[in-house]
Amino acid sequence: MTEHNPVAIENAIRECATRIGKGVTICGNAYAAFLDADRTYDKAFAHAYLAANGAAHERKYTAELATQDEREARDVADAAYRFADRTARAVEAELRAWQSVGASVRSMYGVAGRGEGA
Repeated sequence: MTEHNPVAIENAIRECATRIGKGVTICGNAYAAFLDADRTYDKAFAHAYLAANGAAHERKYTAELATQDEREARDVADAAYRFADRTARAVEAELRAWQSVGASVRSMYGVAGRGEGA
């Protein structure tokens, strides 16, 4: 269990803020990788579709089969971005929780000793 004193809480808040800052870069990079993979998939699909013969629905399925690797790379990049985004949101929630704990501890320390000697 973490010690709940003002110094420990401030350190936890500072750590969360640092993690949030790093998370911005991680999310940005993950989203850029997803966009790159999505463009690569779209381009490969279009080339495969145009190169295929037959009716439109046959060309579509031929293109889908021909671009499985690109689609998988896009899906992996999408999953990585979504994971990074969820992690960033969780750290933001953790920060809010620590701020709430900090407010409670400050309040507790603020009233300690009051009412004595009355």
